[in-house]
Amino acid sequence: MKSGQKALTHVAVLMGGFSSERPVSLSSGNACADALEAEGYRVTRVDVGRDVSSVLAALKPDVAFNALHGPFGEDGTIQGILEYLQIPYTHSGVLASSLAMNKEQAKRIARAVGIPVAESKVMSRFAITTKHPMKPPYVVKPVNEGSSFGVVIVREEQTHPPQIIGSSDWRYGDTVMVERFVPGRELTCAVMGDVALGVTEIIPVGHSFYDYDSKYVAGGSKHECPAKLSPNIYQKIQTLSLKAHQAIGCRGVSRSDFRYDDRHSENGELIWLEVNTQPGMTPTSLVPEIALNAGHGFGELLSWMVEDASCLR
Repeated sequence: MKSGQKALTHVAVLMGGFSSERPVSLSSGNACADALEAEGYRVTRVDVGRDVSSVLAALKPDVAFNALHGPFGEDGTIQGILEYLQIPYTHSGVLASSLAMNKEQAKRIARAVGIPVAESKVMSRFAITTKHPMKPPYVVKPVNEGSSFGVVIVREEQTHPPQIIGSSDWRYGDTVMVERFVPGRELTCAVMGDVALGVTEIIPVGHSFYDYDSKYVAGGSKHECPAKLSPNIYQKIQTLSLKAHQAIGCRGVSRSDFRYDDRHSENGELIWLEVNTQPGMTPTSLVPEIALNAGHGFGELLSWMVEDASCLR
């Protein structure tokens, strides 16, 4: 698109919202708004509240750039509002967003198309307080949260299940997923349209796993981009990421996360964890870094996403 045409395109960047991931979304949204303005688009920043439908109906943007994270922003809710308003939007549509946000439903689809996943079960958090739901080590995670909120790793030597899950301090819903813990390396792969861009290894610095701080605090993790892997494993991750993106029905940009246990053999065990339909776009985020390594600058990536926007995704 030429610069004159971009100036005529009014992009509403949706950010903030009211999920646990509000601070991350504000960071993503402002970074995207700055870059889209630098690309020549007319940009309005929208801090999303409960009145978002009336705000957008009055604003009448040409495109909604969805920079929301967490419930309401990436679970199909805001996508449904945009469909009703007939405002073209970025990222995945209603169904894919809802499926991907529910970790267990996404895993069922992945398993059905031959993507390797870890054994897991969905249960009430209160059923975990008295006995281990599976043999440790295992991971307990909210079914519908992102950014590692509420993730608890239960180590092999722990004699009792984690008490925080059943306590009044737990803020992530009464249904959780219990999943076999897969040791090894943390890997992620970005997909842009119908192309798997590349694979990055995430090495948490001073953290036991890739938690909220290692994701979003500068220096909390080291990114090896591209990941140092054998060509066949690297390509396998790309293939599986694109397969997950397509099977769940994702659109635009997504990011699949994996664990790779190569302690005993180079082939090792490769496990798909989840697909993220609203990957972070903060200065420390993975997708912009992977895209840049593939030859797509931040502004070019965002412009592509704006041009890719549509309804009925």
